[in-house]
Amino acid sequence: MSNSAKTDLGEGRLRRVALIGNPNTGKSTLFNCLTGMRQKVGNYPGVTVQKKTGIALIGTERVEINDLPGTYSLAAASPDERVVVDALRGEVENLDRPDLALCIVDATNLQRNLFLAYQIGQLGLPMVLALNYWDSAKKRHIEVDVEALKARLGIPIVPISASRAEGVAELKEAMAQALEDSPLLLTPIWPETVSEAVEEAREVLPEACDERMDDASIMRGIFEGDEKIFIRGGASGDEARDALESSKKTLFKGGLNPANAEAVLLYRHITKIVEPCINTSQSRRADGSESIDGLLTHRWWGLVAFLALMYLVFQSVYSWAGPFMDVIESGKGLVQGLLSSWLAPWPIIQSLVTDGIIEGVGAVVIFLPQILILFFFITLLEDTGYMSRAAFLMDKLFSWCGLSGKSFVPLLSSYACAIPGVMATRTIQDPKARLVTILVAPFMSCSARLPVYVLLIGAFIEPKYGAGIAGATLFGMHFVGLIVAMPFAYLMNRFVLKTPPQPFLLELPNYQIPKVRDVFIRMYNQGKEFVVNAGTVIFAITIVIWALLYFPRSESIGLETRDVFLESLASENGWSADESLAELESDEDLQSILEHQVSSAYIEQSFMGRIGKMVQPVFAGAGFDWKITVGVIASFPAREVLISTLGIIYSLGGDVDEEAGDLRETMASQTWSTGPEAGLPIFTIPVVIAIMVFFALCQQCGATLAIIAQETSWKWAGVSFGFMTLLAWLASILIHQIGTML
Repeated sequence: MSNSAKTDLGEGRLRRVALIGNPNTGKSTLFNCLTGMRQKVGNYPGVTVQKKTGIALIGTERVEINDLPGTYSLAAASPDERVVVDALRGEVENLDRPDLALCIVDATNLQRNLFLAYQIGQLGLPMVLALNYWDSAKKRHIEVDVEALKARLGIPIVPISASRAEGVAELKEAMAQALEDSPLLLTPIWPETVSEAVEEAREVLPEACDERMDDASIMRGIFEGDEKIFIRGGASGDEARDALESSKKTLFKGGLNPANAEAVLLYRHITKIVEPCINTSQSRRADGSESIDGLLTHRWWGLVAFLALMYLVFQSVYSWAGPFMDVIESGKGLVQGLLSSWLAPWPIIQSLVTDGIIEGVGAVVIFLPQILILFFFITLLEDTGYMSRAAFLMDKLFSWCGLSGKSFVPLLSSYACAIPGVMATRTIQDPKARLVTILVAPFMSCSARLPVYVLLIGAFIEPKYGAGIAGATLFGMHFVGLIVAMPFAYLMNRFVLKTPPQPFLLELPNYQIPKVRDVFIRMYNQGKEFVVNAGTVIFAITIVIWALLYFPRSESIGLETRDVFLESLASENGWSADESLAELESDEDLQSILEHQVSSAYIEQSFMGRIGKMVQPVFAGAGFDWKITVGVIASFPAREVLISTLGIIYSLGGDVDEEAGDLRETMASQTWSTGPEAGLPIFTIPVVIAIMVFFALCQQCGATLAIIAQETSWKWAGVSFGFMTLLAWLASILIHQIGTML
């Protein structure tokens, strides 16, 4: 019977291989070698940890490969590490225990990498060991006796160079054989003291734990000092604490410190096993690493190099994506124009398709160039080994507010767009630091805010104060969010998440040449994930906003607006009613003006217009009238919507941009029609600054909210929206009131 037949008739599922290893051991590269484009990306049930699976042909059998998060140990201190342990033990919902563990280790740093392999071996999983960076080991004259090591470990060991796909065929053969033979790592014989500690714990634990916890699980709980392991096994909180206390006392009596007993004993065993199999007498450091690190991690020159690289990334996401986004925007406009003419006999369907569906699809696709370019650079920086150097370099600048150096790249990327910035936080391993970085990212002044700044500064600041002050104002607006974000991060870490100060420890990997295929596979996966997961939410939000702006759609509003327009035309020119009507029917410019006024009237009477008038008193303290309020509310899905919304409200059409002279002049001429300020300008300098600060601080991006929810939860997306909106509202009122007094 063939392997595939056994799979179908036996368990009725594909056999599973768990790919696991330390960070920076080439795990993702090997995963891509084995699976190619046959990959799926999602999240593990109940957590935000990314789950990567793929299908590989191993021998004659299709096998599912699970790429587990990189970890140095099975001591679960983070959600990533907890997922690794649960996945290896078969305790993840809807995910069976793996049939084989494929453990990848760095051949140039074998002793430290084998620590994780031995921990996995204690779980009783069949294992194959892949010695990666075999080419680097040869260059550095590190000699490994693979056959001797096989005999001492008791499992198949295959030297590979994943970046060159060397040894991968041999590895597949070894995996196929291991799926049949189930080879187990020869685990160490623990001292009598450890066995006694396990027995002491078992005597305290209830009978339920005897059925659910083997000796390896109890030993894991003792070494980690984690009561939750015993509680998951069926013990109560008191029983778990008593089991830990009794086992710790036994270890102390035997001369072992429970805090480091596992590390001391395992590394002692690994040294005894590995040393006879490795000859490092002629070894040397990787070529050029020392001199390159001398520059890239230098206190000053390293910072210069880092800023130069980040400027390149920033400009790429901000500028290089522009032409592609313009093409998408043009394509969207072309499709809207074609469909608009075809659907003209059915106005509601026409508006739904052009302003709702096409606009919604465009709102998703328009972000793809930025996301793809960002992850192109992130993958390059990670795969070359530079990202670890950058995190090390920037750590001191962020440590005061509870963030690490790994937060810098996501925050800088957010200046182009918060969406790829939030997605870039996946490089941050600490879950609390990642959460705070995600919540801080939308404060960065993204490119969508720029049109708002340009419109208001060009209309009100530059004419009054000149180009110099206008430029300084534009520059300063880009730092408003950053000035607020850092104290916010400090307060979140200090009082909300209560994150204790932690040392920033990381390994500086050897420099590598990225594999082009891996770079494009990651770009493809990230782009696909954004479109599938966040895209549906963005699309739905766009449809909702369209409906609020479109309904109710009474024909009487259009007719009344038309009658008022004809009367005004007749009054201004001394025409009769018939002459006004004839002029309107023959003059396309007049028809366009009327069309814009009708659109403005429809918005005023729409649900969104009514909401704006109802909410306007809330923004009265900031100096906003109902039209500005409608623009603000309509801008919550996307900030740049403000420009087109104001264009429609002021009867100029929705196709105006931030540099449109008509829009600037119309806004400058707006006055209050009622109240104590009747006849006074609406757009004073305090009001203008209040609007810009509101847009600088408010969470007005449905796409960003969708991404935050995808990466964390809707709870934290709600916290981000609520806090930023409240902060923006308070800041705009404060600025207007103080500015008016001054």
